[in-house]
Amino acid sequence: MPSERFDLPLRIVVADPLPGLAIALQRGKAAKAALAPPASRSAQAVAFDLEVTVDGRLPDGRPRLLGAYVQGPPEARFAYLSVGRYAGQADSEWAGRVKVPLGGIGLEAIAALAPGARLVAHIAGRSPRGGPALASVQLLPPGWT
Repeated sequence: MPSERFDLPLRIVVADPLPGLAIALQRGKAAKAALAPPASRSAQAVAFDLEVTVDGRLPDGRPRLLGAYVQGPPEARFAYLSVGRYAGQADSEWAGRVKVPLGGIGLEAIAALAPGARLVAHIAGRSPRGGPALASVQLLPPGWT
């Protein structure tokens, strides 16, 4: 790792989102949360760019992640994406959040990151039932790269 404390750029890509459904990245916690719009949007994908702070390591050796976009306990960090009404789309039939896991970010991937590049992960935009993906999701293979 470059040093014990540094900013790490990330990109979360929502693959195959529902057409017309608002999705936003939650910045901050609960009542003080703000919503960040996507960095890009197409019919095939919605992408969110964010930075997290790496501040040392957890007892198991994984990086300790901090920052305005980071949620959850240190050993199970995640980022929230707000969907439908939670994303400010008042007329949406959907309302919820997606927990995007950050725990798979490893030291090897960070060390291999080229200057100016971002670690990228993809998630499915739709649930198996055809609605939007909500609640906890798994990263699509190969995870954070």
